[in-house]
Amino acid sequence: MLTLEKFEEATEVVKKVILKTNLVYSDYLSEQTGNKVYLKPENMQFTGAYKVRGAYYKISTLSEEEREKGLITASAGNHAQGVAYAAKLYNAKATIVMPTTTPLMKVNRTKNYGAEVILYGDVYDEACEYAYKLAEENGYTFIHPFDDLDVATGQGTIAMEIFKELPTVDYILVPIGGGGLATGISTLTKLLNPNVKVIGVEPAGADCMRASLNNGEVTTLDSVTTIADGTAVKTPGSNIFPYIQENIDGIITIKDEELIVAFLDMVENHKMVVENSGLLTVAALKHLECKGKKVVSILSGGNMDIITMSSTLQHGLIERGRIFTVSVLLPDKPGELGKVSNVIAKQQGNVVKLEHNQFVSINRNAAVELRITIEAFGNEHKEQIVKALEEKGYKPKVTRPNL
Repeated sequence: MLTLEKFEEATEVVKKVILKTNLVYSDYLSEQTGNKVYLKPENMQFTGAYKVRGAYYKISTLSEEEREKGLITASAGNHAQGVAYAAKLYNAKATIVMPTTTPLMKVNRTKNYGAEVILYGDVYDEACEYAYKLAEENGYTFIHPFDDLDVATGQGTIAMEIFKELPTVDYILVPIGGGGLATGISTLTKLLNPNVKVIGVEPAGADCMRASLNNGEVTTLDSVTTIADGTAVKTPGSNIFPYIQENIDGIITIKDEELIVAFLDMVENHKMVVENSGLLTVAALKHLECKGKKVVSILSGGNMDIITMSSTLQHGLIERGRIFTVSVLLPDKPGELGKVSNVIAKQQGNVVKLEHNQFVSINRNAAVELRITIEAFGNEHKEQIVKALEEKGYKPKVTRPNL
């Protein structure tokens, strides 16, 4: 059973390994949504995510014999680092099975904490199945990343901290992968104040919890596809599912495109790097059907590798109209390029790339294609540039940049 006494005990235990992540009031997100938005920056934890809470508390409840057998888990990255770090503090051997798609940074950081890393499967569920097999063969003690009540209790300590700082909170938004974090936070929240709404947020391409709640039973998705790798789970936890059914007030699903924009929001307005799974609750703020409420958005982690970060930034600039490509057809004669450039310059557009295709038509004198990649101030400015080209007689065609 998840009891208030257990949550209080876990809160004292995890103090040994966590950093203080005080709430951050967001003027920008509050203005955008009409609510009073507070961020719970678990991306600032020592291991880069909240997972160390559940891992450390779970290991603290094990007997010395269970720890000496060696610990094993499966994880897409954040739980892996939490278990590896906690195991190191207990001088216990840790083996971590991670999907082959896990970002390199998460793999390397897990190894740096002293754990043995095995890459297996394309998604978490396949890695987990293999980890269970290794546990049985070698007698390891398995530490489940979410379908474990002790782990969920450790994660729920976040809610204790939220209530101490903001006792009048109205909504708490929590990311959902397998459901451990949502179980701990929603259960403790309802114990402390049943009037507070706890909303789970899932990727649209990995909405196993929404499917399970709709079906009234744990449901396995045929496949998952999302850039939020930390929440790319096919099957939610069966042990924790009853708590989710009882305590979660709703589910919001988020498309990957919304996470890209949310990443830019956090970088530009809060100077924080938050991984895609952690951005779920930021993107969900715009979907809340309320105004004037105190809303806490849990940023679950910040472990994003540089390549993913670079790609996200580029796509974010495209989504916001900061970078776009426009194609026009021109006669192949001197001065035509200058005329187009002059139109763009007058609108304060900045040309970052030109591609000149003389072979779009058999008759080069009639038409050659000019593809111009332009930097703009946003979607409104982008439309202004396109309109100016139209007014000069060009027929601009906006396309997605090939960066």
